[in-house]
Amino acid sequence: MSEQQHRHKSGFETRAIHAGYEPDPVTGAVIPPIFATSTYKQDGVGGLRGGYEYSRSANPTRTALEGALAAVEDGERGFAFASGLAAEDTLIRSLLRPGDHLVIPDDAYGGTFRLVDKVAAPWGVDYDAVPVWDTEAVAAAIRPGRTRLVWVETPTNPLLNIGDIAALAALAHDAGALLVVDNTFASPYLQQPLTLGADIVVHSTTKYVGGHSDVVGGALVVRDLEIADRIAFHQNSIGGVADPFAAFLTHRGLKTLAVRMERHCDNAERVVAFLTAHPSVGEVIYPGLETHPGHETAQRQMRRFGGMVSFRVAGGERQALAVCARTEVFTLGESLGGVESLIEHPARMTHASVAGTDLEVPADLLRLSVGLETAGDLVADLERALDG
Repeated sequence: MSEQQHRHKSGFETRAIHAGYEPDPVTGAVIPPIFATSTYKQDGVGGLRGGYEYSRSANPTRTALEGALAAVEDGERGFAFASGLAAEDTLIRSLLRPGDHLVIPDDAYGGTFRLVDKVAAPWGVDYDAVPVWDTEAVAAAIRPGRTRLVWVETPTNPLLNIGDIAALAALAHDAGALLVVDNTFASPYLQQPLTLGADIVVHSTTKYVGGHSDVVGGALVVRDLEIADRIAFHQNSIGGVADPFAAFLTHRGLKTLAVRMERHCDNAERVVAFLTAHPSVGEVIYPGLETHPGHETAQRQMRRFGGMVSFRVAGGERQALAVCARTEVFTLGESLGGVESLIEHPARMTHASVAGTDLEVPADLLRLSVGLETAGDLVADLERALDG
């Protein structure tokens, strides 16, 4: 089956398993080998075999992953990086120049905000942070002729706000800008921004794509080949690429993404049902709830509502910290999207870098990455932690 058939005719699961690699013609190996090599023999000066000369520029294990990522996001080309932030930095340097402007979420992931505010801004890039759920606010923040990127997360981290991808793409394009969507929380299985009009998708593949908390990585997927060429040049020039073993692990995780995401969603729905009925919980934030302001938009652009749940406790920061200390099945830790369930206090952990800014998150907020354990055990663990 060709790459085009994988991308346009096969189902998601088939693409995730088969796209990017054909069984090895010599051995018949059905899984891409780990090409642990830095350089490649040339057949005469410039006589490259398959285009490979040096593994910063390209490596067959990484090539297989990049092809699979492009296929599952319905894009034209994928790029694998050493981390999500390496992917973001490469994207910024590929498409922005000093004097340019971008729009970011006002509840962006703390690492993204730090990159924009502490690295890109001193380089001369200006930005505005606005609520991605408010299309009018995004439109007002765009500066025609200067805004090059409209950058959104949907759902956002950690407040799970929802941006209307199709509407935001139209706004960006009308102003001559590109729409970048961080699709980490939804994963390619639940949401495909490129099919809704986005130009570039960003992932921390550390999360749901890898799925097992054993590898750090990032990715970009694009639908325009001219943009792809610019990113490819900068990826090679900057050098923050995925190493062969990381690419192997990430590709392995991608193959089971669909079945894992179904279980993540099933368990999250059980947890949400429990939390909404508990007297110590002041608010449950989950796009699957009809009371969520972005519910209808999420229902329109997502397959299901994901495995991330945030909630606020009635007892304030003290109770939030106590709940973190009491859970046993939910592990206290940063990151998300692995098979194990995690709990964290964003204000002091993943989003500590935005404390004291307009992006500061509530001190009584807890974020759950609901894993694949038995749902009843997850509910019982939260009940013990909340009841003290």
